[in-house]
Amino acid sequence: MNVPAALKRGAKREASMQSDDMSLIVVGAAGRMGQALIRAIDAIAGVRLGGAIERPGAPTIGRDAAALAGLDPQGILITDDIGSLKADAILDFTAPQATLAFAEIAAASGMAHIVGTTGLEEADLAVLRAAAKRTAIVRSGNMSLGVNLLAGLVKQAAAALDEDFDIEIVEMHHRMKVDAPSGTALLLGEAAAAGRGITLAQHAERGRDGITGRRAEGAIGFASLRGGTVVGEHTVTFAGELERIELTHRAEDRSIFARGAVKAALWARGKPPGFYSMADVLGFTD
Repeated sequence: MNVPAALKRGAKREASMQSDDMSLIVVGAAGRMGQALIRAIDAIAGVRLGGAIERPGAPTIGRDAAALAGLDPQGILITDDIGSLKADAILDFTAPQATLAFAEIAAASGMAHIVGTTGLEEADLAVLRAAAKRTAIVRSGNMSLGVNLLAGLVKQAAAALDEDFDIEIVEMHHRMKVDAPSGTALLLGEAAAAGRGITLAQHAERGRDGITGRRAEGAIGFASLRGGTVVGEHTVTFAGELERIELTHRAEDRSIFARGAVKAALWARGKPPGFYSMADVLGFTD
């Protein structure tokens, strides 16, 4: 893994590791996203690594979390006991079942919970909303600035173009991704539905195979591609008569998601309980 020299040195903007730095726990710390989060924490002023969590029995338990991420050791050892840690926020890009458990832990302790987990169903979101009555939860299918800007553009385009323009969303990710459509694709679908003044659940077409008949009027279509090491590509197409508009975002490195999550944690510090999104963090809400 090539880690920039500035990150290896633990470089911060000006003064580093002040006593009032926000303490962050990374769950899933040994995974690719967990390591990206640890590197982002190391590089961004105002935050510090306060703990690193892995599942019980993971072979990385007991290892230095920063060293595992390619940094100088910081003395924060990976553990499976989140109850032994105290921090200001939890950064969570894990799996739905784990995220629901961490939401309860965060709510009980008053820690902010930053959720980048994908594959959450409506029932899962209901659990998060309930936990958000006790603490600040920031949840997004994608935490990059570019994707959230794209979502705003998709909403505007969907509002401006009538149903003569069909909406299709195509996403591609690496072969190891386990959920489809991606959380980002669904975020973009929600933005399109909001622009049209409809509900995504009633208008989504999430897979076509065989003799499907003609395209349903007003549908928002999804197609998912998987292969190689693609970090993430999303294109929203508005296809009209004799013309087509395409809005695309390509992620080139997971660090954009990690940096967004740290930005969300800093924003959430001191916020009242609530269920927030990256649109709130970035000031894109109406």
